[in-house]
Amino acid sequence: MLTKDLLRVSRAGGGFHPQFVGEAQRDLAARVLGVYQGHVDHTRAALDDALTDLEGDAEDFKLVRGFAKLLDREARFEVRAPVEPRRAREVAFEASEAVGVVSADDRERALARAADRLDTEPDDVADALYADLDDRQVLAEIDPRWDPGELVAQYNLSLAQTALFDATEVRVRSSDPKALVSAVKRLRLMYEVRKTDAGREVVVTGPDALFRSTRRYGTRFARLLRTVAKADEWTLTATVDDRGTEREMTLTDAHVSVPGVEPVTEVSYDSGVEADFAARFESLGLDWDLVREPEPLEAGASVAIPDFAFDYRHADFRVFFEIMGFWTPEYVEKKLGQLDAIDDVEILVAVDESLGAGEAIEARDHRAIPYSGTVRIKDVRDALRRYEDELVAESVAALPDELVPDADVVTIESLAAEYGVSEDAVEGKSFPDHERVGRTLVRPAVLDDLGERIETGMTLGDAEAVLDEYGIDDASAALSALGYRVEWEGLSGGTLRERAD
Repeated sequence: MLTKDLLRVSRAGGGFHPQFVGEAQRDLAARVLGVYQGHVDHTRAALDDALTDLEGDAEDFKLVRGFAKLLDREARFEVRAPVEPRRAREVAFEASEAVGVVSADDRERALARAADRLDTEPDDVADALYADLDDRQVLAEIDPRWDPGELVAQYNLSLAQTALFDATEVRVRSSDPKALVSAVKRLRLMYEVRKTDAGREVVVTGPDALFRSTRRYGTRFARLLRTVAKADEWTLTATVDDRGTEREMTLTDAHVSVPGVEPVTEVSYDSGVEADFAARFESLGLDWDLVREPEPLEAGASVAIPDFAFDYRHADFRVFFEIMGFWTPEYVEKKLGQLDAIDDVEILVAVDESLGAGEAIEARDHRAIPYSGTVRIKDVRDALRRYEDELVAESVAALPDELVPDADVVTIESLAAEYGVSEDAVEGKSFPDHERVGRTLVRPAVLDDLGERIETGMTLGDAEAVLDEYGIDDASAALSALGYRVEWEGLSGGTLRERAD
């Protein structure tokens, strides 16, 4: 963004219209770039003088300063002095007190005295005294990310972001709504999705609607525009608090685009709570797939987009999951109203205990999971288990009491996958043609063959090789079924011995 003093807007007709630039200003952008590139190894004061001269050729001095503000972030300034300035000042001031400086000659004697102490020349001390002041610092390097055309595009984007800093509400229609909502949630902005005649509209509440404007929230709000502007087609309408007067601003893809450079900083996830929950849940390997930002849900005249959904792997069944974090009472009430309007779906809601909304959620027939700091995985797992038990029971009822696999050797896991059910659903069934060996079903004839080939004194490695030929991975269970145990020999391996009953 730019600083507010560089904001260029028109208030014609009572609106709020940023003064964007186009191809006509590309030459000016190139000249500002050239000034920076031509002043490497020069002081900031010299650079500023050259930019001031250039302001006289521009339609608005703020335009030159706006380009310069962006390029300043790409520049590296450094202090260049023969003596460290703070040390030079310390020694020179002590010398001045000793000499009693009242004239130019006294000053020269003081500098000479300081130079003796610093083992340098008087002129070096004089040059170093204030070399660390901003205007004395030297432009050491300028490596801009933009050519003149991209600098113009970046200026327009930054100008629009600055104009959005004081917005109290933004309404966006985008050809990429999923990316938009993802960015809104990642930036922790409050929002809702409304259905309009022109399509779905994402409405984002600005900082003033919370309690008072804060710079942190305002910056996040403005940064949303970068994601909005990446879509092929979009329209943004904002209500802006212009020093106490509400004005409306409309932006479209014709006004703002994003230069072909990714932003230097970006918020990585919607929130730490959500990132922590997702990482811990996915590490468990449950029978539920975690889906990020599932499809929108109809909620009366608006649309709700839960944070997550859980898809059961063995049936066409989905449970939505919303994490209610740091929200205002008004926003909580709005979300509760959306829950009221959502029909025929299962929703779990993790509720920050400080909100005190758990009972209200339970009253809407949705499961509330209280949390403080982090969402407890066990609580979510227990809530999902209720659905899982019902789904397993339905699967069990749909299967015959006896299962007769075609294969001589088959695992419980692969048999469950064949029937499209969970492993729990086949656990209680009988298998008349097979024997249960651990979690593998084996025909008796195969066990007879193994009994002939595996014998006492065989190494464990050799026995496992035989079992592998038959597709049996659970060596421990298979050897136990054949009447063997393993006698371990340190770390070198084991030998088969008959098991004593």
